[in-house]
Amino acid sequence: MSLLQQNSQEQDDAARGEEFTKGTSNALLASVIAATLVSIAIFLYVRLGEKPPAATGEVSNVAAHMIHRETAGFDAGGAAMPKEIFDQVLVLAHVKLHNQSKNPLSLHQVMANATLEDGVHTSYAAVPNEYERVFQGYPELAPLHGTPLAIEQTLQPGQTVEGDILIAFRLTKPEWDARKGLDFSFGFRYQPFLKVTPTTVTDR
Repeated sequence: MSLLQQNSQEQDDAARGEEFTKGTSNALLASVIAATLVSIAIFLYVRLGEKPPAATGEVSNVAAHMIHRETAGFDAGGAAMPKEIFDQVLVLAHVKLHNQSKNPLSLHQVMANATLEDGVHTSYAAVPNEYERVFQGYPELAPLHGTPLAIEQTLQPGQTVEGDILIAFRLTKPEWDARKGLDFSFGFRYQPFLKVTPTTVTDR
């Protein structure tokens, strides 16, 4: 083989190498573009497929009232008996709920969830007649008295309802003060729970 033939062979190999490099670069670019387009398509599918919640809600004027009771340590006849200690936290709040769906929504549960060191403690809101009894039993709560929210009610499309709720937790003051969080859950039939977290909680 002559020198001329060798140089020609080397040039052909070099040219093919450049073509291979260009091909690899083009394939890499095409893969990046394809991956980007797939990601955008998935994002749009999920985003457009999401439905807004059927209801929205607000919880305001949240106040916590501590109750501590101790029995006298003797019965009506004067005989000694063990003292009983009763600790409770009454949580009062104003609630506003709005049905933003096209169908009626049936409210059937209202709960508060206090997150403590040992987990989440959940308690149900008092129905209106229980709400009134608590204010009769604890007259010092009179400044917090409002119109109780009807727990069992139907919200028509576009309707907004509001009222006050009262929820009791069997907790001591140190346990309540050490809580990590507090939120409210509203249960509508055949719908996911609506969870609302208040911005502030006032201790009274």
